[in-house]
Amino acid sequence: MINSTSTSTQRPVLALSHQENIEHFDIEQLVSRLRHKLSGKKFVLVLDDIWDDNRSKWIELKDLIKVGAVESKILVTTRSNLIASMMGTVPMYTLKGLSLDNCLSLFVKWAFKEGEEVKYPHLSEIGKDIAKKCRGIPLAVKTLGSSLFSKFDLDKWKFVRDSQIWNLRQNKDDILPVLKLSYDQMPSYLRHCFAYFSLFPKDYLFTLGEICNLWDVFGLVQSPNGSQKLENIARDYIDELHSRSFLQDFEDFGQTCVFKVHDLVHDLAMYVAKDAFVVVNSYTQNIPEQARHLSIVENDSLGHALFSKSKSVRTILCPIQGVGVDSETLLDSWISRYKYLRYLDLSDSSFEELPNSISKLDLLRVLILSRNSKIRRLPHSICELQNLQELSVRGCMELEALPKGLGKLINLRQLFITTKQSVLSHDEFASMHHLQTLGFHYCDNLKFFFYAAQQLASLETLFVQSCGSLEMLNPWLCNECPITNLSLMKHLYLGDFPSLLTLPHWILGASNTLLSLVIKNFPNLKSLPECLSFLTCLKRLQIVDCPQLLSLPNDMHHLIVLKYLGIDGCPELCRKCQPQFGEYWPMLSHVKHVFIGDPNGKEN
Repeated sequence: MINSTSTSTQRPVLALSHQENIEHFDIEQLVSRLRHKLSGKKFVLVLDDIWDDNRSKWIELKDLIKVGAVESKILVTTRSNLIASMMGTVPMYTLKGLSLDNCLSLFVKWAFKEGEEVKYPHLSEIGKDIAKKCRGIPLAVKTLGSSLFSKFDLDKWKFVRDSQIWNLRQNKDDILPVLKLSYDQMPSYLRHCFAYFSLFPKDYLFTLGEICNLWDVFGLVQSPNGSQKLENIARDYIDELHSRSFLQDFEDFGQTCVFKVHDLVHDLAMYVAKDAFVVVNSYTQNIPEQARHLSIVENDSLGHALFSKSKSVRTILCPIQGVGVDSETLLDSWISRYKYLRYLDLSDSSFEELPNSISKLDLLRVLILSRNSKIRRLPHSICELQNLQELSVRGCMELEALPKGLGKLINLRQLFITTKQSVLSHDEFASMHHLQTLGFHYCDNLKFFFYAAQQLASLETLFVQSCGSLEMLNPWLCNECPITNLSLMKHLYLGDFPSLLTLPHWILGASNTLLSLVIKNFPNLKSLPECLSFLTCLKRLQIVDCPQLLSLPNDMHHLIVLKYLGIDGCPELCRKCQPQFGEYWPMLSHVKHVFIGDPNGKEN
């Protein structure tokens, strides 16, 4: 809710840039912050698909937000009449299904290209029967229509119409059988990937990298000819799921995308996942022997007795912010028991030390320790994990230093660092020839680090965020000479640099490859280098919260492939870039998507 109020005046495409850093707030601080943001303000709060019938929680929430203006409104949707009567202060509105005619119209829209249905009258007749069986539920119509799009095989349409799955015992308006039909028609590679959505909570905001890394670890992303990059194939999988209407709230940010899975689609993922995928909560009595993937969603649900039967777990993850593991003993028992672990995400945990036994996990590919509030050191044994491809200690604010010998992790492809160190040795990174993504986050003491440009020849994405003491990214931020061997750099994120007055000229070294550039929270940034207009491959440029920035380079019109430009929190620059009327608009008008904020935070 705090971050929703932060972005209430922003378009979704800029929302991620305005997320407030509340990762380390305790519950009292969160309550205080929310009350402050709502105090006296008029707001609309939408609570979608509520299932919790605990009235005391609802009263607690109302007491928390009643500091807002009296004109504020709360809109609740639920599939439970009991909850509607408990929460409502006005009579409930019962949403009716679509009429048969509207059902058929929606089905035709998703099953055919415009006007194409007249060429296939025999399929249209079958479509009427399918639409009728969807009982007025739009998601069912849309999903089935999408699954039959551009398929003109009469037998496939008859299979959907005549499938016995329609006859499954179901509650009123239950569309799980309908969705299962669409699932059955997916190619096998998508069906295998789809079940992994069940490990995350409903309404979870997925990122492309997160879910694709999970698929990749288990060999679900395969290049047909061996030449395509796996991340490109994974993106194709996501796009195909989106085209089949299994994903929603889809936002494309170029190098990545974010999306959600409809709650009914999540039900389907839970249904097809069976006992191999287990969500561990307070209702879990034991972990079945056949369990392969575990998701921890409640802190108080972790007892040793739960895990006595399971031996072959491959995945453990903690997907909910604030929910993690606080027992080193339990963690050590997992490491001893689950020798075949490949994916271990212990985000938001609070143990002080990672057990030395971590080195026993020879097959581990991903280790995520993000936002651990207590961990101070990593064991040197972590450097024995030769198969590790991703390591994240992002947001581990108490971490004193990275372990010596990190350079042994020669297969690392992604590395995200938070540390209290002031210097990082270049020797530790010299052998990381496969590193593609590197992030420095909240490294408050960091002053120098290695000659990355010369060493990390495979680096494609660089994040540098909230490193306030950084004197130079040697030679990243001080060397005015362009660095020629940034030949693979595609994505660059620079955030929270209060002392810099201009951007580094070394960016020119990536002029032939850089696709996206994000500049956020440079409070004293006065100008952008003229060489910015030489980034001829740049497709996305985002400039946020740089209030002293007054101008753009004169040759911005040379960025002819720029597809998206977002500028916000830069009052004077926003004024000059206003569509149609701003003095800079003539050199920006060729950009397809332009979002410019005004001094009040609104957008045009």
